[in-house]
Amino acid sequence: MASHRRVWRIAGLSLVFIWFAVGGIGHFVMLDAFVSIIPPGLPWPEAAVLISGFFELLGAVGILLPRYRSLAGWGLVALTICVTPANVYMWLHPELFPMVPEWLLSWRLPFQGFLLFCIIASTQPRRLARPDGSRQPE
Repeated sequence: MASHRRVWRIAGLSLVFIWFAVGGIGHFVMLDAFVSIIPPGLPWPEAAVLISGFFELLGAVGILLPRYRSLAGWGLVALTICVTPANVYMWLHPELFPMVPEWLLSWRLPFQGFLLFCIIASTQPRRLARPDGSRQPE
């Protein structure tokens, strides 16, 4: 049973690492594309893209380091929640993003929920029950 949990944890960490490493690099390589999805009215869109890209890369590296994994995981949860307005903006205004299929825009928000689950499940220590009823980290 423990080996199954380990396999799923490694799979989750792999997905989270790849998602944020590739996405983080994308923020720098395709700056204009990422700036275009920032909802109007939010200040400093270029800075927001560069800062979020930096933190995506930092979080991706952080989850690879067991000592920092939990903290990096919570940072990626916060970051994922912070980018929700961009996902909602794209979903509400698909005509502004003709290069992205509408089904993909609709898929992003449910995927974001799945991603949050993967981040938490793979980066946070599981608590096991002790015989006295207290909890210990796995």
